Amino acid sequence: MNESISDIEGLIERYNPRLIHFLDNAMSPALLTAIVDNPPGIPWYGFARVTRRLTDPDFCRSLKRSGCVMLKIGLESGDQSVLDALDKGIDLTEASMALKNLRDVGIGTYIYLLFGTPAETYREAKNLAIFNMPAYGPDAAGLDTEDFYSGDLTLYRQFRHPGGWDRKHVRRFLDREFRRNPVIQAILRRDPPVFTSNHAPFFVMSTGE
Repeated sequence: MNESISDIEGLIERYNPRLIHFLDNAMSPALLTAIVDNPPGIPWYGFARVTRRLTDPDFCRSLKRSGCVMLKIGLESGDQSVLDALDKGIDLTEASMALKNLRDVGIGTYIYLLFGTPAETYREAKNLAIFNMPAYGPDAAGLDTEDFYSGDLTLYRQFRHPGGWDRKHVRRFLDREFRRNPVIQAILRRDPPVFTSNHAPFFVMSTGE
């Protein structure tokens, strides 16, 4: 970790950035702790998993003091049985505590949800990006799959959902039910016309929300 912190300090000295984006697919608890102990001195954000550390309010306050303005978290599903079937290692009770702690200390969160996974049906989806099946992942082995297109570098495959919960049905659910939920509508109305996850930390920094 000392080497990682030294690299961060060297990049800050060289480029003098206003904001750091950590591109790790998930910043480990050890890295988060190292940043807490050695704050970069400027705002930062990145991807993180829901872990027990984030259920500790004091640790979340320390993240905030270190300059963390937002964490991008893959929650994936609001149904525990789906998470367990996908072997995500996410406990929804812990996730709820972590998200509350982050909100309370003023750290924004950008949450990723997957709809249409093989373990999900319409019933589970209601408990709450349409899922893309990795072309060479273990889940694809037991399913009827086909190419999205004929390109050589495709990373994902279409698949026949075992419960009939295909992309057409998922899109219909998102359009007719998910996006029309009053809570979701309120969030979508606040989104600027052109908006991605990498715009979000700037809004958090400027509005404090």
